[in-house]
Amino acid sequence: MEIVDRFLKYVSFCTTSDENTGLTPSTPGQIEFAKYLAEELKSIGLSEVRLDENGYIMATLESNQPSDRSCQIPVVGFIAHMDTSPDASGKHVKASIVKAEEREYIDPRYAGQDVIVTDETTLLGADDKAGIAEIVTACEFLIQHPEIPHGKIRIAFTPDEEIGQGADHFDVNAFGADFAYTMDGGTIGELEFENFNAAACKIKIHGLNVHPGYAYHKMHNSMRIAHQIIAMIPRSETPEHTQGYQGFFHLVGINGTVEETTLSYIIRDHDRNRFEARKQAMIQMVEAMNTKYGEGTAEIELRDQYYNMREKIEPVMHIIDLVIDAMKAVNVTPNVKPIRGGTDGARLSFEGLPCPNIFAGGENFHSRYEYLPIPSMIKAMEVILQIIQMVK
Repeated sequence: MEIVDRFLKYVSFCTTSDENTGLTPSTPGQIEFAKYLAEELKSIGLSEVRLDENGYIMATLESNQPSDRSCQIPVVGFIAHMDTSPDASGKHVKASIVKAEEREYIDPRYAGQDVIVTDETTLLGADDKAGIAEIVTACEFLIQHPEIPHGKIRIAFTPDEEIGQGADHFDVNAFGADFAYTMDGGTIGELEFENFNAAACKIKIHGLNVHPGYAYHKMHNSMRIAHQIIAMIPRSETPEHTQGYQGFFHLVGINGTVEETTLSYIIRDHDRNRFEARKQAMIQMVEAMNTKYGEGTAEIELRDQYYNMREKIEPVMHIIDLVIDAMKAVNVTPNVKPIRGGTDGARLSFEGLPCPNIFAGGENFHSRYEYLPIPSMIKAMEVILQIIQMVK
């Protein structure tokens, strides 16, 4: 099956992103994959294929309607990202197709289905190479079936989404779509136009190291001060104790010595006011340590990453209705839900490109137990085709 073969080829590229390189794309495997994709898009007949110096690919599926009709049809875009998460290795992925019952971690609802899995030493890369395979295969199908009427379609593949930089160099004007969809969701039927407001927080604690035999009332152990900050965050407001619309503080990294410790947090909340309150709470924790141990003991750096796209989607809710109708047309039950995370589409929506998120079909993202039910991937492609045909 072409879409499966395409996906299996894609996961052979190691495209793990890395926030520490300071490069775009952040890792060489992404540009290698991008070059392969650019050539593939040309080979199947897409036009205006462009790979820029930052690793972003854009291409066009031209309208097959008369010119006077084409100019009246909105230009719709489809977007997916090329990188995979640093949370698990994406190198030397060994993918295979099994029946769902052969792996205990696969949800029983997929019983009897063919599912793509790994050997459990790496992630799979369905996030988001499934999205890329679905978009490319849908475009190829339309090129091979010119009798299916459609307007102009734009596609884009981006680097570094997993480290929050996927929209950094995305040229919305050059993309030229009226609206778009990221094919970056999980379970079949998912449709998302609400996401977290997001910030990154880095706290640096400065200690004072003294010989432990003479440390009485002199030593300030930065790691112990860091522990006090950690303890100030309610356990109930961490990812493992929240769901749905509940926000959280998430400690994602600790690096420390007696002299200096750095805490890295991400802060998330769907509600903008609560989001701002969470950031202020972190500032107050740092101020409390400076009051207790002396000014300059702790420093904080806060950086907003993206905001809830809902406020940009609500004025154009017809693009949500379009997806719901497309899903129903291919016998997929829509499951409209908030994203407990974010996508490129969140930032792009604030840059003038309304961009909800549609399922790509994978499960257990960022994990060695990631898997992709093949019927879900096929349905995602069918949804793309249906949307394109329904855009009038």
